[in-house]
Amino acid sequence: MSTSVMSEPTVFIIDDDPAVARSLRWLIEAVKLKVELFTSAQTFLDTYEETTPGCMLLDVRIPGLSGLELQEQLAKRYAYHVPIIFVTGHGDVKMAVRAIQVGAFDFVEKPFRDQELLDKIQRAIIFDAEQRGKVAKQVEITELISTLSPREREVFDLVAEGMSNKAIAYTLELSSKTVEAHRAKVMEKLHAKSLADLVKLSMQLRVNTP
Repeated sequence: MSTSVMSEPTVFIIDDDPAVARSLRWLIEAVKLKVELFTSAQTFLDTYEETTPGCMLLDVRIPGLSGLELQEQLAKRYAYHVPIIFVTGHGDVKMAVRAIQVGAFDFVEKPFRDQELLDKIQRAIIFDAEQRGKVAKQVEITELISTLSPREREVFDLVAEGMSNKAIAYTLELSSKTVEAHRAKVMEKLHAKSLADLVKLSMQLRVNTP
C-alpha cells in the first residue's frame, strides 16, 4: 500500500438514493470535509485509489454489488483501504454487526442524529490517518533495513535478540573486533543511537512481517 497521509481526507458516500446522498453531502460538507458521491458500489470500486485518505459511508442494501460484497472486494484487492461506516435500516443491524466482525469500522442505524454520524466520520478519519502513519513508518523501517548487507543483517538480528558482541562473534565465527565494526555500521545505517533503538526497530519490523 502506498501512503498519502498529507492529502485532504475524503468522505466517500455510496448510496443509490439521490435525495439521501445529497442530504448526506450537505451535512458533511457543512463541517468542511471533502465528499465524493457514488450511486453504485461498482462505480466506486472502478475508480477507487487506495492512496486517498478518509472514510466511506456505505449503505448495506444497494442494487447490484451490495455493500457487504463491496467490503469483500476491497479486502481482496487491497492490504488496506479507507474505514467503512455502514448505514443500515433496523432490520440490517445484525448484518452490520457481522460486517464489523470482518473489518468494517462502524455502523449507523437509520434514522440517525446528524451529530452522531459526524462523530463517527471524524473518528474514522482519525483512525485512517493513524493507520496510514503506521504504514509509512513501516515502509521507512523496511527501507532502512534493506540497506544492510547480509552480514550486517545477521548482526542486527542477534543484537536485537540481546546477544553480546562476544556471543555474536562465537555464533557467526567472527572476531569480536569484526562484530564491533559491523555493529557500528548497523547503528549508522539504521540511525540508531542506542541498543534500545535497535530493539525497537526489530520489534516494529516483526509486528508487520507475515
